Amino acid sequence: MQFSSGCLVLVFSLFHSAPRAPATVVEDFNHVERCKDSLYMGTPPRGIIDAKLKKICQRYADKPRFVTLYDPQKRIPVYSAYSFKKTEGDRRVDYPWMYEPQLAEVDGNGNMLPFPTGYLHMKFEDSQAVLDDYSDVVLYERGHLNPDQHQSDPHDRASTYTLTNVVPEIREFNIGPWREHEERIRVRLNNYCRGTAFIVTGVTTTGHMIRRNNQDRVAIPEDVWTAYCCTDYDRNAPHDVRIRFPSQAALAKNAKEGNMVHEITVQDLENFLKTRMDVDQNLQLFYDNCISPSPLPLYLHHTI
Repeated sequence: MQFSSGCLVLVFSLFHSAPRAPATVVEDFNHVERCKDSLYMGTPPRGIIDAKLKKICQRYADKPRFVTLYDPQKRIPVYSAYSFKKTEGDRRVDYPWMYEPQLAEVDGNGNMLPFPTGYLHMKFEDSQAVLDDYSDVVLYERGHLNPDQHQSDPHDRASTYTLTNVVPEIREFNIGPWREHEERIRVRLNNYCRGTAFIVTGVTTTGHMIRRNNQDRVAIPEDVWTAYCCTDYDRNAPHDVRIRFPSQAALAKNAKEGNMVHEITVQDLENFLKTRMDVDQNLQLFYDNCISPSPLPLYLHHTI
């Protein structure tokens, strides 16, 4: 794996010194200042076997926005992780689609860049999806893992429009059950999460691919999953809301039919992913299972 100069820091000083130069494709999310701000307790999901995967600190306008674990062979993200920003959920505007230069080269300043005009994709299309991969497929849409309606700052929203943050989703699933679920979570976290909510959204695959020019190009997800963690929430929320904190997960088939989104516990999602992803038995999406750092005394648990 190649990195831009200065992106590595000594392990024992990870939390005390910033790297000397910006970097986007990194050995560890903690190697870039503020990259870990997108992760609960600064800790990425544990137990994913990632020898061939790339860790991307998604930088836009010289600032880390969220993180993605990316598979350059399948040319889709395994997951994107981000902090939820309270928003009115207004409809997206036209942002340019971008790519990640450092998946293909080590120079540059670490920022994602808009796709160049004209056909200049050859130098980086081996390492990631390009617009042409999605141009002639009528069944699939570019489905965000970190959706723009979960962000509020215009730069944060714009940064979600990188092809390293999207997967091919069946159109009926993308505009139907999955979009409805994203909105349901937006409203829930807006209304009842008092602190910061951290979300991880990813996919499973079974080998189906989008093909272009008689070549396998982009993996098509079998399942889409998501989980959030918010340890500072409204204890006076209605019971049917309270039971969905501090963490909750969801799982759905990326399909035209039978694509209902099922809300489940994070532990149930982890157990499912152990049978569908290249992970070990220590898979843990959130540090310490999203247990609040200062839990209530046992004698008060009945109050929540």
